[in-house]
Amino acid sequence: MHHSTLLSRPNHTRSSRQVLRTGTVCAALALVLLVLVAVRWSPLMDLDRTVSDALHRRAVTEPGLVHVNRVLTDWLWDPWTMRALITVAVVALWWRGARLLAGWVAATTLASSLLQQGIKAAVGRERPRWPDPVDSAHYAAFPSGHAMTAVVSCGLLLWLLRRHGTGPRMWRAALAAAWVSVLGVGATRLYLGVHWPSDVLGGWLLGAALVAFAVAGFERYESRERPLPGD
Repeated sequence: MHHSTLLSRPNHTRSSRQVLRTGTVCAALALVLLVLVAVRWSPLMDLDRTVSDALHRRAVTEPGLVHVNRVLTDWLWDPWTMRALITVAVVALWWRGARLLAGWVAATTLASSLLQQGIKAAVGRERPRWPDPVDSAHYAAFPSGHAMTAVVSCGLLLWLLRRHGTGPRMWRAALAAAWVSVLGVGATRLYLGVHWPSDVLGGWLLGAALVAFAVAGFERYESRERPLPGD
């Protein structure tokens, strides 16, 4: 085994471990939040209600801003829009022969949908109710599907761009777009009064954990299956 191999393999393993640790922390925080929501921990419920009440009072006085938020959440950052972007990426990977990676990305996206729906059904949290709602949504509240899907989709797309070796200018643009999308979709769900703040936070944490586990898992599998130069 060459000296370069001895250096590169530990670096790759270290990166995977860092991603895995990040995922573990996010998963632990998501679990704690899930338990607090399930038992209706009073301080969290009071904070959710206080923030939501303040945002709703403002929303009912600004129909123009409500319309902008509805367009953003129903079209630009809708989960189906995000899944469409992932579908394009999966098809492109498959077409280029990276079929294992394509399947991994598709499976992660499917796992995200199944996980969020399973937790929604298990927790059964009611959405905010208003005498004068500015928008409506269906299914249970926790976690926010919009928030979780945005994190998973943007996280996977950023990972694919990083693997592709995109230039620094495009990387910065993609990173900025991802942050705006993730934070923006959470803000729209809160402003429209269809989610509690902890729903959005839960979606972010679960999405980040899932992406981290998917990335670390694939990179570890890849490092074992593909010999490095000199092996």
